[in-house]
Amino acid sequence: MTYAACPSLYDHQFNTLQGEKINLCDYQSKPMLVVNTASKCGFTPQFNSLEALYKKYHGKGLLVIGFPSNDFN
Repeated sequence: MTYAACPSLYDHQFNTLQGEKINLCDYQSKPMLVVNTASKCGFTPQFNSLEALYKKYHGKGLLVIGFPSNDFN
C-alpha cells in the first residue's frame, strides 16, 4: 500500500521479527530506532540493551522496530 502523504523515506513495507508486515509510514510521527538483527542465530547480546532503552523511553513515544537480517541462517 502506498500512502499519499507519506515521504518516500518512510514509504516502505517490511516484515518484523514476528513475521508481521508493517509500513514505516504508520510510525512517521514517532521517534524510532530501526534495528537489523540476527535474531535466529543466538548472537543477540544487544537485545538486553535494546529492551532497556525501549523501557526507558517508550513513555516518551520511542519505538524500537526490529527486522531480521537473514544473514545467519
